[in-house]
Amino acid sequence: MNAKCTANIKALKLYNRVGIQSVVEDASPHRLIGMLLDGALSRISKARSNIRKNEIEEKGTNISMAISIIGGLRDSLDHEAGGEIAENLDSLYEYMTLRLVEANAGNDPELLEEVSRLLDEIRSAWEGIQHFEHAQPADRPAELAQKTG
Repeated sequence: MNAKCTANIKALKLYNRVGIQSVVEDASPHRLIGMLLDGALSRISKARSNIRKNEIEEKGTNISMAISIIGGLRDSLDHEAGGEIAENLDSLYEYMTLRLVEANAGNDPELLEEVSRLLDEIRSAWEGIQHFEHAQPADRPAELAQKTG
């Protein structure tokens, strides 16, 4: 690869990092959680592909990243305000982490698929919450519209 091509690749990587940083800085806390869920799903999808291609090192890297992201989701839980829901999510995130470790050790794409389905359910519920919170009072049930104004 020539020097100009290498410089262009470095510039593109820097541009992508700055772009991602900008999106993160401008995102609401709800959007950040959505981005984490999407990131974990993306890494798991890549790990499934890595298993099919027998790319063991890349598979491990992608599963490790998914585990780190799920750890971030666990850390973001507000156990005091979230009560039982936060406790249930914490247990589910712990379960997913264990399943990802098992998937990594056993090169098991079915376990990766299981975790993907669980994360996708959480993401769908999260999107529903975001949609509900951004709805106009007229779009909400009457009793909630009165409480939230």
